[in-house]
Amino acid sequence: MRVLVVSTGAANLASVLAGLRRAGAEPGLVDSADTLLSAERLVLPGVGAFGAAATSLQAAGLWSALRERLDAGRPTLGICLGLQLWAEGSEESPGVLGLGLLPGLARRLPDGVRVPQLGWNWVEPGRNCQLLQPGYASYANSYALRESPEGWAAAWTTHGEPFIAAVERGPQLACQFHPELSGPWGQALLTRWLGAR
Repeated sequence: MRVLVVSTGAANLASVLAGLRRAGAEPGLVDSADTLLSAERLVLPGVGAFGAAATSLQAAGLWSALRERLDAGRPTLGICLGLQLWAEGSEESPGVLGLGLLPGLARRLPDGVRVPQLGWNWVEPGRNCQLLQPGYASYANSYALRESPEGWAAAWTTHGEPFIAAVERGPQLACQFHPELSGPWGQALLTRWLGAR
């Protein structure tokens, strides 16, 4: 299966591409808004700053095409910062708008815990989740969403306080963790997403 990956200018593309290959996909990179819209499956990865990634996508002419694709419910996977970009914005970059598919802001993890959260943490799916299963996943985040979006099935984790580990709706999946770095559990999740309709 052909899967295209968006370069946000703030992602470890090599690990994402390798993870998709292990899950049975043939990944390539998005080179235009047209290929982003027409891709059978699309991955929006990211690490780093919210504002820089949003600006990079806008400068590349991909921002409105991403929103169009998400609004249409096309098969799309957001990873880490890729999930946060689906939200309305982030405390990390005040005044910078997100794609607005998910309500609320990505907010900084609470005082009193290690920030960024680096390492393994539990994923607890809600009862309506189809793709997500319980297990440990690899995280690297300082910000997270706290609101459970209406119309989406959500999985949760806790680092100081509960936050969204992932959300899913049909073939759309957004993970705060890195499935491509989460061993056999993460590879199985990628394989399920590749088959989701």
